[in-house]
Amino acid sequence: MTEFFEAIAYFFEEILLAPFNALRELESDNWWLANAFSWISILVLVVAVVYWMRKLKEFDKDEDKTQTGHSFLG
Repeated sequence: MTEFFEAIAYFFEEILLAPFNALRELESDNWWLANAFSWISILVLVVAVVYWMRKLKEFDKDEDKTQTGHSFLG
């Protein structure tokens, strides 16, 4: 049973968290490049949120908000 949990620990530490370990090592070598990676990630997230909000607004405009908008309400 311990091999199972050690395999899970290896998977998370060595495979899934490898990009974060690489970023941590990169920061000690080149601080500017590590921060550029962080800013690019933030920029991608902001663009995604803006796109998502615009789509939500578009669907909200098209939605029927009357009380009889659904068959079970009327």
